[in-house]
Amino acid sequence: MGFADQDKEIIQLLRTDTNRGFRLLVESYSKRLYWHIRRLVIIHEDADDALQNTFINAWKKIGEFRNESALYTWLYTIATNESLTLINKRKRYAAVSIDDIGNYLANSAEGSTWFDGDEAQIKLQNAILQLPEKQRIVFNLRYYDEMPYEEMSKVLKTSEGALKASYHHAVKKIEEILGLS
Repeated sequence: MGFADQDKEIIQLLRTDTNRGFRLLVESYSKRLYWHIRRLVIIHEDADDALQNTFINAWKKIGEFRNESALYTWLYTIATNESLTLINKRKRYAAVSIDDIGNYLANSAEGSTWFDGDEAQIKLQNAILQLPEKQRIVFNLRYYDEMPYEEMSKVLKTSEGALKASYHHAVKKIEEILGLS
C-alpha cells in the first residue's frame, strides 16, 4: 500500500473509526514527525510534547482536511506550528535573550542523552542552530526531510522562490560557520 492509499485509509478511519484511525496515523507518522520537531526544538521532552499536540490537533481538525495537499504536508504544517509555539514560549519564559536562544539550544543538544551524534553531526547541528528561525526550518525540511519546495511552500505558506533563496542563504551561513567557504 502506497502513502496515498494509506493516507486515504487513515483519513476515512479518522472520520468513521476514530480509535483505529488515530492509531494508524500515529504508527505511520510519529517517527518522521518526531525527528522533524526534534530538529527544531532540540530537547527530547519538548519534541514529545509538540508531537503529542500535533496528533491531538490533527485528530480535532481532521474535518478541516480538504485533500488539497498530502496528509503528511498537512501534518508537517501542524508539527511546524507546534514547534514554533514551543520555541516562542521558551523565548518568553527563558532568561535567555532571543539572540542567545541558538546557543542555549546548542548546549542542550550537546548535553542531551537523547541526541546521539558524532562530532561532525554535533558541529552541523550547532551551525544550524545559529541560523535565523525561518532559515533553520527551511534547511531542516530540505536537508533532512528532503521535502520538495512545492510541499514546503504549502507547509510554510511561502513562495517556492523565497524558500529556495532561504535555503541557499542557510547553506552559505552553515558553510561559513563550519569554515568551509
